Amino acid sequence: MGMTDVLIVGAGPTGLVLACDLARRGAAVRVVDRSPAPPRTSRAKGPNPRSLEILDDLGVAEEVLAAGSAPLPMLKYRDRRPVAEADPWADSAPSPDTRYGRGWLIAQWRLEGILRDRLAGYGVRVEPGREVVGLAQGRNEDESGSGGGSGSDGDYAGHGAYGGHVDVTYADGPAGRARYVVGCDGAHSSVRKLLGIPFEGTTAEDQVMVCGDVDLADGVLDRTRWHQWFDEDGAVMLCPIPGTPTGWWFQAGPERDGRGRPLAPTADGFRRLLAHHTALPGRALTRAELLSTYRVNVRMADRFRAGRVLLAGDAAHVHAIAGGLGMNTGIQDAFNLGWKLGLVLAGHADAELLDTYEEERLPVAARTLDLTSERLRATLEAIRRPGGGLDAAITPDTTGLGVGYRWSSLAAGGRAQEAGEPGPRAGDRAPDAPCADATTGERTRLHRVFAGPGTTVLGFGPGSTAVLRETANAYGGDAGVRVCRVYAAHEDRAWAEPGAVVDDAGHVAAAYGTEASGDPAAGTVVVVRPDHHVGVLAPADDARSVREYLRRLHGTGRSAERSPGMVDAAR
Repeated sequence: MGMTDVLIVGAGPTGLVLACDLARRGAAVRVVDRSPAPPRTSRAKGPNPRSLEILDDLGVAEEVLAAGSAPLPMLKYRDRRPVAEADPWADSAPSPDTRYGRGWLIAQWRLEGILRDRLAGYGVRVEPGREVVGLAQGRNEDESGSGGGSGSDGDYAGHGAYGGHVDVTYADGPAGRARYVVGCDGAHSSVRKLLGIPFEGTTAEDQVMVCGDVDLADGVLDRTRWHQWFDEDGAVMLCPIPGTPTGWWFQAGPERDGRGRPLAPTADGFRRLLAHHTALPGRALTRAELLSTYRVNVRMADRFRAGRVLLAGDAAHVHAIAGGLGMNTGIQDAFNLGWKLGLVLAGHADAELLDTYEEERLPVAARTLDLTSERLRATLEAIRRPGGGLDAAITPDTTGLGVGYRWSSLAAGGRAQEAGEPGPRAGDRAPDAPCADATTGERTRLHRVFAGPGTTVLGFGPGSTAVLRETANAYGGDAGVRVCRVYAAHEDRAWAEPGAVVDDAGHVAAAYGTEASGDPAAGTVVVVRPDHHVGVLAPADDARSVREYLRRLHGTGRSAERSPGMVDAAR
């Protein structure tokens, strides 16, 4: 039975982002999905600014932007008449530290198609119609008895990358074997159920919405607006689907039977709702498909890892739709997990690094559950009044840019910052900033420097040269670590190394709080993880913090042969 490095169960945005990230790291990946064909679902309306940064890192942002549209102003009605207009994104613009000032509208199936194409470029294709019905965690026969086995918990994190494995049984076809399995298979995750991990929380049976993709007769409704009819007895929301001539996302309060119970969505039901709430005739709705009923579910797995099996996206957490954070939280889970699995599989990092996935993402999921429930409450409150609408769900929190991991064990070391000091702290998202290539003068930006699967060490000030040189010597042959000297506009860069950048407009120094001090030897070193979060922010003379941090993620690099004492410390 052939062994794959990572089996990803579920080919939605979470599974596809994880697969693309692992495939570009050279990991052997399989992606299976129980659907016989790629599901066309009417779900997420698009990536938020942080997810756009991730899609940019994976090389698909331009395609996503071309296939979608900017978010639309919301036109709100009461008793069939327009009463208010709101554009929650009117003031959102790119800034030096954030290239994407707002999210983007794109059908989820279109985004998935773009990610599948990118994955195919790495020679990986989704295997449809493959349903996982059994998982057994085992050890390789040649392995010493270091615990574990295929007990129900299987939580034996201490094994090296090539220690254990997971045997996978499918509903039909031959069994498989993988070093790791990641369940990205949605709220009803089979992987989570097979692990016996509880999915605690609530389902609000009374908070129900019917959804679908519909066609409206050409020209009956302005396609430059997201139309929202909120009445005392229900609601209809219609948002144009980018890239389609007559397609709309339809969301509405359900029809109800004589006892007040919600009725299942049907095309005729959608026509009746349309005629009841809007000034359009029911026949204006010419087609309705992908019909579904959405109930507010707020649930979370109590752990995201059991041994060699991990959970991501809706398999790990589901929450209210308000603020559009479902798909985005999953994409961001995947981006947190991908590099960690990659470094463990390559033998650079201990398997314990995988514990930081739950350590970092579980609190984010818990906070997202609270945030979305609060946004839902605010929205339900807003729509009681004429002119209230879905803009009540949009806040700076919903961009994803403020999510960081200051509590994480991967945010240790370096200098403690005083409150109010400029720049990020360890654990925060590393800001973007426009700059120029020091040797060619070409325009670039920091997130381009970070792009790809590696860890980046930024050096500010002449004092950082020694640390950068030491790092380059230790990891120079390993593409997983790169160094980048950031020159201030006034510094002499005659001897700049390839890859160095010039902060010609001061945006990098402003973003990182590294404005030059009077001391010519001073400087700052910032280690940026592969997922664009700050690992270490330290004075340039604190080479030890940088060295220890890189060792934890990347092993000892090439310096191990020269310094045998370091080997024990690294493991």
